[in-house]
Amino acid sequence: MRAYELMYITRPDLDEEAEKALLDRLQKIVVDGGGSVEQVDVWGRRRLAYEIAGYREGHYTVVQFQGPAGVTHELERVIRLSDDIIRHIIVLREKVA
Repeated sequence: MRAYELMYITRPDLDEEAEKALLDRLQKIVVDGGGSVEQVDVWGRRRLAYEIAGYREGHYTVVQFQGPAGVTHELERVIRLSDDIIRHIIVLREKVA
């Protein structure tokens, strides 16, 4: 399995319950795909460097997980279909010596 990091920004007008439901849904995709979630770091509401989709702020969340390559494709698909996420990135974490 490979180690990945997902960072996503959600709309600032999303309530806390919807944020939690979205995070649970993304974690379920990782676990159902044969992976495991290692760490979730909720940064909270921050000002964006530039306007994205009409928003000047967003809720940042970072999820570190391990899984097969196929799980990232499913995450990408679900994230693209979600109107709540305004920006995201999934990167392969490097091993530290």
